[in-house]
Amino acid sequence: MYTKGIGLTINDILRNQIQPNTLFGNQSALVQSAAGITMIMFIIGFINGIFSLITFRNKELRKVGCVLYLLASSITSLLTITMLTIKFWFVVLIQLYSTVNTSILRTDCVFLGPVLKLCLYLDGWLNACVAIERAVNVSKGVNFDQNLSKRVARWIILILLILIMGSIVHEPIHHDLFEYTIQKHKPMNNYLTVNMSMENDTNAEYENEYHVLCVIRYSRSVQIYNTITLFIHLLVPFLANLCSALFIIFGTARRRSAAQKNETFKEIVRKQMSEHKQLLISPFILLILAMPRLIVSLASGCVDPSQNHWLYLCAYFVSFTPPMLIFTVFVLPSELYSKTFKESMTQCCICK
Repeated sequence: MYTKGIGLTINDILRNQIQPNTLFGNQSALVQSAAGITMIMFIIGFINGIFSLITFRNKELRKVGCVLYLLASSITSLLTITMLTIKFWFVVLIQLYSTVNTSILRTDCVFLGPVLKLCLYLDGWLNACVAIERAVNVSKGVNFDQNLSKRVARWIILILLILIMGSIVHEPIHHDLFEYTIQKHKPMNNYLTVNMSMENDTNAEYENEYHVLCVIRYSRSVQIYNTITLFIHLLVPFLANLCSALFIIFGTARRRSAAQKNETFKEIVRKQMSEHKQLLISPFILLILAMPRLIVSLASGCVDPSQNHWLYLCAYFVSFTPPMLIFTVFVLPSELYSKTFKESMTQCCICK
Protein backbone atom coordinates (compact mmCIF):
# COMPACT_ATOMS: atom_id res chain seq x y z
CA MET A 1 0.00 0.00 0.00
CA TYR A 2 1.54 3.31 -1.10
CA THR A 3 0.68 6.76 0.19
CA LYS A 4 1.58 10.32 -0.69
CA GLY A 5 4.67 11.47 1.12
CA ILE A 6 3.09 14.66 2.42
CA GLY A 7 1.13 13.97 5.58
CA LEU A 8 2.28 10.40 6.38
CA THR A 9 0.23 9.06 9.32
CA ILE A 10 0.58 6.30 11.88
CA ASN A 11 -2.11 4.39 9.94
CA ASP A 12 0.18 4.20 6.90
CA ILE A 13 3.21 3.13 8.94
CA LEU A 14 1.54 0.34 10.94
CA ARG A 15 -1.01 -0.85 8.37
CA ASN A 16 1.04 -3.82 7.10
CA GLN A 17 2.75 -4.48 10.43
CA ILE A 18 -0.27 -5.37 12.60
CA GLN A 19 -1.45 -8.97 12.34
CA PRO A 20 -5.27 -9.11 12.52
CA ASN A 21 -6.96 -11.32 15.12
CA THR A 22 -3.63 -11.91 16.89
CA LEU A 23 -2.82 -11.21 20.52
CA PHE A 24 -0.88 -8.01 21.08
CA GLY A 25 1.94 -9.98 22.74
CA ASN A 26 2.46 -11.84 19.47
CA GLN A 27 2.69 -8.71 17.33
CA SER A 28 5.94 -7.60 15.66
CA ALA A 29 8.69 -5.76 17.52
CA LEU A 30 7.79 -2.60 15.57
CA VAL A 31 4.20 -2.56 16.85
CA GLN A 32 5.19 -3.34 20.44
CA SER A 33 7.97 -0.73 20.38
CA ALA A 34 5.57 1.85 18.96
CA ALA A 35 3.14 1.11 21.80
CA GLY A 36 5.90 1.51 24.39
CA ILE A 37 7.09 4.79 22.87
CA THR A 38 3.53 6.10 22.74
CA MET A 39 2.93 5.45 26.43
CA ILE A 40 6.30 6.94 27.43
CA MET A 41 5.53 10.04 25.37
CA PHE A 42 2.10 10.27 26.98
CA ILE A 43 3.55 10.17 30.51
CA ILE A 44 6.26 12.73 29.71
CA GLY A 45 3.88 14.96 27.76
CA PHE A 46 1.22 14.84 30.48
CA ILE A 47 3.72 15.81 33.19
CA ASN A 48 5.11 18.56 30.94
CA GLY A 49 1.63 19.93 30.27
CA ILE A 50 0.62 19.95 33.94
CA PHE A 51 3.85 21.64 35.03
CA SER A 52 3.49 24.24 32.27
CA LEU A 53 -0.11 24.96 33.29
CA ILE A 54 0.95 25.38 36.92
CA THR A 55 3.57 27.91 35.79
CA PHE A 56 1.68 30.01 33.25
CA ARG A 57 -1.65 30.21 35.09
CA ASN A 58 0.05 32.59 37.51
CA LYS A 59 -1.76 35.97 37.42
CA GLU A 60 1.44 37.97 37.74
CA LEU A 61 2.89 36.36 34.63
CA ARG A 62 -0.29 36.73 32.57
CA LYS A 63 0.13 40.48 32.27
CA VAL A 64 1.71 40.11 28.81
CA GLY A 65 0.57 38.33 25.68
CA CYS A 66 3.63 36.08 25.54
CA VAL A 67 2.49 34.19 28.64
CA LEU A 68 -1.04 33.86 27.24
CA TYR A 69 0.44 32.16 24.18
CA LEU A 70 2.43 29.83 26.45
CA LEU A 71 -0.65 29.08 28.57
CA ALA A 72 -2.63 28.23 25.44
CA SER A 73 0.30 26.15 24.19
CA SER A 74 0.33 24.23 27.49
CA ILE A 75 -3.33 23.33 27.03
CA THR A 76 -2.71 22.43 23.39
CA SER A 77 0.23 20.20 24.34
CA LEU A 78 -1.98 18.22 26.73
CA LEU A 79 -4.60 17.81 24.02
CA THR A 80 -1.98 16.82 21.43
CA ILE A 81 -0.35 14.08 23.49
CA THR A 82 -3.77 12.78 24.59
CA MET A 83 -5.10 12.67 21.03
CA LEU A 84 -1.89 11.00 19.82
CA THR A 85 -2.30 8.23 22.40
CA ILE A 86 -5.99 7.75 21.60
CA LYS A 87 -5.30 7.67 17.84
CA PHE A 88 -2.47 5.14 18.19
CA TRP A 89 -4.54 2.66 20.19
CA PHE A 90 -7.55 3.30 17.96
CA VAL A 91 -5.47 2.38 14.89
CA VAL A 92 -4.05 -0.71 16.60
CA LEU A 93 -7.43 -1.98 17.78
CA ILE A 94 -9.30 -1.45 14.52
CA GLN A 95 -6.56 -3.32 12.63
CA LEU A 96 -6.40 -6.10 15.20
CA TYR A 97 -10.13 -6.69 14.86
CA SER A 98 -11.10 -6.52 11.20
CA THR A 99 -14.81 -6.87 12.03
CA VAL A 100 -15.07 -3.39 13.56
CA ASN A 101 -18.20 -1.49 12.54
CA THR A 102 -17.63 1.00 9.71
CA SER A 103 -19.29 3.80 11.70
CA ILE A 104 -16.52 3.45 14.29
CA LEU A 105 -13.89 3.56 11.55
CA ARG A 106 -15.27 6.87 10.34
CA THR A 107 -14.38 8.34 13.72
CA ASP A 108 -10.71 8.23 12.75
CA CYS A 109 -11.38 9.89 9.40
CA VAL A 110 -13.74 12.60 10.59
CA PHE A 111 -12.56 13.34 14.13
CA LEU A 112 -9.28 11.85 15.43
CA GLY A 113 -7.04 12.67 12.47
CA PRO A 114 -8.22 16.27 11.92
CA VAL A 115 -8.27 17.13 15.66
CA LEU A 116 -4.74 15.76 16.14
CA LYS A 117 -3.54 17.79 13.16
CA LEU A 118 -5.33 20.88 14.50
CA CYS A 119 -3.59 20.57 17.88
CA LEU A 120 -0.18 20.02 16.28
CA TYR A 121 -0.52 22.96 13.90
CA LEU A 122 -1.89 25.27 16.61
CA ASP A 123 1.00 24.43 18.93
CA GLY A 124 3.51 25.35 16.22
CA TRP A 125 1.83 28.68 15.51
CA LEU A 126 1.59 29.53 19.23
CA ASN A 127 5.33 28.95 19.61
CA ALA A 128 5.89 31.24 16.64
CA CYS A 129 3.72 33.90 18.30
CA VAL A 130 5.88 33.65 21.44
CA ALA A 131 9.03 34.24 19.39
CA ILE A 132 7.50 37.17 17.47
CA GLU A 133 6.25 38.88 20.63
CA ARG A 134 9.66 38.53 22.25
CA ALA A 135 11.21 40.17 19.20
CA VAL A 136 8.67 43.01 19.36
CA ASN A 137 9.37 43.41 23.08
CA VAL A 138 13.11 43.69 22.47
CA SER A 139 12.50 46.10 19.58
CA LYS A 140 10.26 48.52 21.51
CA GLY A 141 12.01 48.21 24.87
CA VAL A 142 10.44 50.49 27.50
CA ASN A 143 7.74 51.55 25.02
CA PHE A 144 6.31 48.02 24.93
CA ASP A 145 2.58 48.15 25.86
CA GLN A 146 1.77 45.13 28.03
CA ASN A 147 -1.99 45.73 28.06
CA LEU A 148 -2.15 46.02 24.29
CA SER A 149 -0.01 42.89 24.01
CA LYS A 150 -2.46 40.99 26.21
CA ARG A 151 -5.51 42.10 24.22
CA VAL A 152 -3.87 41.30 20.90
CA ALA A 153 -2.80 37.85 22.11
CA ARG A 154 -6.39 36.90 22.99
CA TRP A 155 -7.59 37.83 19.53
CA ILE A 156 -4.69 36.12 17.78
CA ILE A 157 -5.28 32.85 19.64
CA LEU A 158 -8.95 32.89 18.59
CA ILE A 159 -8.12 33.84 14.98
CA LEU A 160 -5.45 31.13 14.73
CA LEU A 161 -7.91 28.51 15.96
CA ILE A 162 -10.51 29.55 13.38
CA LEU A 163 -8.03 29.82 10.49
CA ILE A 164 -6.39 26.45 11.18
CA MET A 165 -9.78 24.75 11.47
CA GLY A 166 -10.80 26.35 8.19
CA SER A 167 -7.60 25.22 6.47
CA ILE A 168 -8.15 21.52 7.28
CA VAL A 169 -11.95 21.35 7.13
CA HIS A 170 -11.72 19.80 3.67
CA GLU A 171 -10.18 16.59 5.06
CA PRO A 172 -13.23 15.15 6.86
CA ILE A 173 -15.45 16.34 4.02
CA HIS A 174 -13.52 14.37 1.36
CA HIS A 175 -12.98 11.21 3.41
CA ASP A 176 -14.13 7.79 2.27
CA LEU A 177 -13.87 4.17 3.39
CA PHE A 178 -12.08 1.74 1.07
CA GLU A 179 -13.06 -1.90 1.61
CA TYR A 180 -11.07 -4.86 0.30
CA THR A 181 -10.36 -8.52 1.07
CA ILE A 182 -7.18 -10.56 0.73
CA GLN A 183 -6.71 -14.32 0.75
CA LYS A 184 -4.39 -15.90 3.30
CA HIS A 185 -3.40 -19.44 4.18
CA LYS A 186 -5.37 -20.82 7.08
CA PRO A 187 -3.12 -21.55 10.06
CA MET A 188 -2.27 -25.26 10.33
CA ASN A 189 -2.17 -27.25 13.53
CA ASN A 190 0.92 -29.32 12.89
CA TYR A 191 4.21 -29.08 11.03
CA LEU A 192 3.45 -32.02 8.72
CA THR A 193 0.26 -30.46 7.41
CA VAL A 194 2.09 -27.20 6.75
CA ASN A 195 4.76 -28.99 4.71
CA MET A 196 2.15 -30.92 2.69
CA SER A 197 0.22 -27.74 1.89
CA MET A 198 3.40 -25.97 0.82
CA GLU A 199 4.35 -28.82 -1.51
CA ASN A 200 0.93 -28.99 -3.03
CA ASP A 201 -0.51 -25.50 -3.06
CA THR A 202 -3.70 -26.69 -4.78
CA ASN A 203 -4.71 -28.50 -1.59
CA ALA A 204 -4.00 -25.52 0.63
CA GLU A 205 -6.90 -23.92 2.46
CA TYR A 206 -7.45 -20.18 2.31
CA GLU A 207 -9.47 -17.69 4.29
CA ASN A 208 -10.63 -14.20 3.32
CA GLU A 209 -9.31 -11.37 5.44
CA TYR A 210 -11.50 -8.27 5.37
CA HIS A 211 -9.95 -4.78 5.60
CA VAL A 212 -11.34 -1.26 5.63
CA LEU A 213 -9.12 1.80 5.12
CA CYS A 214 -9.85 5.46 5.64
CA VAL A 215 -8.86 7.27 2.45
CA ILE A 216 -9.17 10.89 1.37
CA ARG A 217 -9.97 11.52 -2.28
CA TYR A 218 -9.10 14.98 -3.60
CA SER A 219 -9.68 16.66 -6.91
CA ARG A 220 -6.57 18.19 -8.44
CA SER A 221 -7.45 21.69 -7.24
CA VAL A 222 -8.15 20.53 -3.68
CA GLN A 223 -4.90 18.51 -3.71
CA ILE A 224 -2.94 21.65 -4.67
CA TYR A 225 -4.69 23.61 -1.92
CA ASN A 226 -3.97 20.84 0.60
CA THR A 227 -0.28 20.77 -0.32
CA ILE A 228 0.03 24.55 0.00
CA THR A 229 -1.62 24.60 3.44
CA LEU A 230 0.60 21.77 4.66
CA PHE A 231 3.72 23.65 3.61
CA ILE A 232 2.46 26.82 5.30
CA HIS A 233 1.72 25.08 8.60
CA LEU A 234 5.05 23.26 8.56
CA LEU A 235 7.42 25.99 7.40
CA VAL A 236 6.09 29.41 8.38
CA PRO A 237 6.02 28.95 12.20
CA PHE A 238 9.57 27.64 12.29
CA LEU A 239 10.84 30.38 9.97
CA ALA A 240 9.16 32.90 12.28
CA ASN A 241 11.01 31.38 15.24
CA LEU A 242 14.34 31.59 13.42
CA CYS A 243 13.88 35.15 12.13
CA SER A 244 12.69 36.40 15.52
CA ALA A 245 15.69 34.91 17.31
CA LEU A 246 18.11 36.45 14.80
CA PHE A 247 16.37 39.82 15.06
CA ILE A 248 16.67 39.80 18.85
CA ILE A 249 20.41 39.18 18.65
CA PHE A 250 21.42 41.41 15.76
CA GLY A 251 18.83 44.14 16.27
CA THR A 252 19.86 44.71 19.87
CA ALA A 253 23.56 44.46 18.97
CA ARG A 254 23.17 47.09 16.23
CA ARG A 255 21.57 49.60 18.62
CA ARG A 256 24.20 49.04 21.30
CA SER A 257 26.98 49.21 18.73
CA ALA A 258 25.84 52.70 17.76
CA ALA A 259 25.84 53.80 21.41
CA GLN A 260 29.01 52.02 22.55
CA LYS A 261 31.95 52.97 20.34
CA ASN A 262 34.52 51.21 22.54
CA GLU A 263 33.30 47.72 21.52
CA THR A 264 33.14 46.11 18.10
CA PHE A 265 29.91 44.82 16.60
CA LYS A 266 31.12 41.21 16.88
CA GLU A 267 31.89 41.59 20.58
CA ILE A 268 28.44 43.03 21.22
CA VAL A 269 26.80 40.19 19.24
CA ARG A 270 28.62 37.62 21.37
CA LYS A 271 27.46 39.36 24.55
CA GLN A 272 23.90 39.51 23.26
CA MET A 273 23.94 35.80 22.44
CA SER A 274 25.08 35.08 25.99
CA GLU A 275 22.52 37.46 27.50
CA HIS A 276 19.58 36.20 25.44
CA LYS A 277 20.54 32.54 25.28
CA GLN A 278 17.23 31.54 26.89
CA LEU A 279 15.43 33.17 23.94
CA LEU A 280 17.49 31.18 21.46
CA ILE A 281 17.09 27.78 23.12
CA SER A 282 13.40 27.33 22.37
CA PRO A 283 13.28 28.24 18.65
CA PHE A 284 16.38 26.27 17.72
CA ILE A 285 15.29 23.15 19.59
CA LEU A 286 11.89 23.38 17.91
CA LEU A 287 13.56 23.81 14.51
CA ILE A 288 15.80 20.76 15.04
CA LEU A 289 12.88 18.61 16.16
CA ALA A 290 10.84 19.73 13.15
CA MET A 291 13.44 18.59 10.62
CA PRO A 292 12.44 14.88 10.50
CA ARG A 293 8.82 15.88 9.96
CA LEU A 294 9.79 18.33 7.25
CA ILE A 295 11.94 15.72 5.48
CA VAL A 296 9.12 13.15 5.48
CA SER A 297 6.59 15.78 4.41
CA LEU A 298 8.77 17.03 1.56
CA ALA A 299 9.33 13.54 0.15
CA SER A 300 8.16 13.71 -3.44
CA GLY A 301 6.03 11.17 -5.23
CA CYS A 302 4.75 8.10 -3.43
CA VAL A 303 6.52 6.28 -0.64
CA ASP A 304 6.13 2.79 0.76
CA PRO A 305 6.37 2.99 4.58
CA SER A 306 6.96 -0.76 4.84
CA GLN A 307 10.38 -0.35 3.18
CA ASN A 308 11.74 1.87 5.99
CA HIS A 309 9.12 1.46 8.69
CA TRP A 310 11.52 2.19 11.59
CA LEU A 311 12.71 5.39 9.92
CA TYR A 312 9.18 6.67 9.28
CA LEU A 313 8.03 5.60 12.74
CA CYS A 314 10.87 7.53 14.42
CA ALA A 315 10.22 10.59 12.24
CA TYR A 316 6.51 10.43 13.09
CA PHE A 317 7.10 10.32 16.85
CA VAL A 318 9.83 12.98 16.75
CA SER A 319 7.36 15.36 15.09
CA PHE A 320 5.25 15.20 18.27
CA THR A 321 8.09 16.02 20.66
CA PRO A 322 7.84 19.85 20.49
CA PRO A 323 4.48 19.90 22.34
CA MET A 324 6.07 17.70 25.01
CA LEU A 325 8.94 20.09 25.68
CA ILE A 326 7.24 23.39 26.53
CA PHE A 327 8.31 23.14 30.16
CA THR A 328 11.86 22.20 29.17
CA VAL A 329 12.48 24.87 26.52
CA PHE A 330 10.50 27.76 28.00
CA VAL A 331 10.35 27.35 31.78
CA LEU A 332 13.67 25.79 32.81
CA PRO A 333 15.96 28.23 30.89
CA SER A 334 14.08 31.24 32.34
CA GLU A 335 14.86 32.38 35.89
CA LEU A 336 11.49 34.13 36.17
CA TYR A 337 9.42 31.17 34.97
CA SER A 338 11.43 28.68 37.04
CA LYS A 339 10.96 30.79 40.16
CA THR A 340 7.22 31.09 39.47
CA PHE A 341 6.92 27.32 39.02
CA LYS A 342 8.69 26.60 42.31
CA GLU A 343 6.51 29.11 44.15
CA SER A 344 3.34 27.64 42.60
CA MET A 345 4.38 24.10 43.55
CA THR A 346 5.12 25.28 47.10
CA GLN A 347 1.66 26.86 47.34
CA CYS A 348 0.05 23.65 46.07
CA CYS A 349 1.90 21.62 48.72
CA ILE A 350 0.88 24.06 51.48
CA CYS A 351 -2.76 23.94 50.40
CA LYS A 352 -2.73 20.15 50.57
